[in-house]
Amino acid sequence: MLMGEFQHNIDAKGRLIVPSKFRESLGESFIVTRGLDGCLFGYPQEAWSELEEKLKQLPLAKKESRQFTRFFYSGAVECSLDKQGRINLPKTLIDYAKLEKSCYLIGVSERIEIWSEDRWKEVSASAGASFEELAEDMIDFGF
Repeated sequence: MLMGEFQHNIDAKGRLIVPSKFRESLGESFIVTRGLDGCLFGYPQEAWSELEEKLKQLPLAKKESRQFTRFFYSGAVECSLDKQGRINLPKTLIDYAKLEKSCYLIGVSERIEIWSEDRWKEVSASAGASFEELAEDMIDFGF
């Protein structure tokens, strides 16, 4: 299970430290791709395989399905940890998530999310301000 919030800096070469608490769950290599809300998603190999099976079930005839899978897969890269526990993110993903010096890595159950500091603070503040309302909405999902 991936959980927690950690702040690390990304260097000019696109290298980002993965928190040690995440490394065991993610493994030596994992998949990073474009996420939702302007962040990146990182999946352990097993969770990525399970997600792939679900994505294969999307109807090819639906334009939205094709667009989503095309965008999601085209940004995906396999990232391997170096000896310092860092991954090297490609420029396309850095640009997509608007990552600059300070980044936040958060654990969200089976995946991690990588956020720019500005975006994470904005999303976190918004969710925090409406957390009780969000919790009430979760009743619709059996929570």
